[in-house]
Amino acid sequence: MTDSGTWHRAASLGELREGEPYGVEISGHHVALYRVGQEFYATGNICTHAEALLSDGMLDGCEIECPLHMGRFDIRTGEALTSPVEIDIPVYPVRVVDDRLEVCLPA
Repeated sequence: MTDSGTWHRAASLGELREGEPYGVEISGHHVALYRVGQEFYATGNICTHAEALLSDGMLDGCEIECPLHMGRFDIRTGEALTSPVEIDIPVYPVRVVDDRLEVCLPA
């Protein structure tokens, strides 16, 4: 996704812990936020297989595992990596502004 959309405050950097997914709802979008080292990522928070919250799953490097059926997605690309997930999740651009993370969501 390109930066075409609207930037929204998603979380303060202090709320985002290394390796712990963080779920938020922004303007009707369910978003999962991730911190991997000094990098930040944002994806859709709903598993495309069975509608579980990915923010309740386990983060392993740059892969999030759905807590329901253990399907995995790449948080950098949204790509569905393992069965039973077959449909990718959306990914959103992020930026750090002062002490907060912002996410660009489609209009």
